[in-house]
Amino acid sequence: MLSYIPNPLIIPIGLIVGMLIAAPVGPVNVLCIQRAIERGFWGGVAAGIGSVAGDALIALCAGLGVGSISGVVETHRAVIQVIGGIALVAFGLRLFFSEPKLSMDPAASRAGLKDFVWDIPQTFFLTITNPGAVLGLFAVFGGVSTFVEVHSTVDVLLLVAAIAGGSMLWWVALSNLIGRYRHRIDLRMLNMVNRIAGLLLALFGAVLIAEVIWKAGHF
Repeated sequence: MLSYIPNPLIIPIGLIVGMLIAAPVGPVNVLCIQRAIERGFWGGVAAGIGSVAGDALIALCAGLGVGSISGVVETHRAVIQVIGGIALVAFGLRLFFSEPKLSMDPAASRAGLKDFVWDIPQTFFLTITNPGAVLGLFAVFGGVSTFVEVHSTVDVLLLVAAIAGGSMLWWVALSNLIGRYRHRIDLRMLNMVNRIAGLLLALFGAVLIAEVIWKAGHF
């Protein structure tokens, strides 16, 4: 019966780890921030949900001991990395050349999560096709598991939920902060944000592809 009672330390540690995973600036983070600036609170949250879902799936595989996932990622890392890189370049170029849309009228302010639901699978795909993020999260989950006792399936599920909750808290807080000040941004500034974000995304993707090409040339 005791095996069904989770370790209470899992929740705060998982929340902290989730925030730390979400905070560093990466390609998905850049896209989520751009969405929050252009579309407001719910736009940022929608993009964040996709990222959180991707991280949660990876953490669940790591927690359940699906070591074969890590092995497959490592074995086919080059292919996954190229796919992820191409997707990032495509997203980046699309964002770079897109016309900025910044509406502050009351109807736009009433937009909800359902209006931006398509961003969820986009950021989810970008998250799970980043082999570095996948392997990194496996390592992080393993480190957390040694720091706090994780013995049962209930412990694993609680830790995954806590990590996802911490990441979601980060995106909600960041989207709320951006949403409060986005009214100070005009179309010219948004166009600059789109250009910078698009260039960063394309650059991230180009680096991933270039790394694969460089490694292939040294074998």
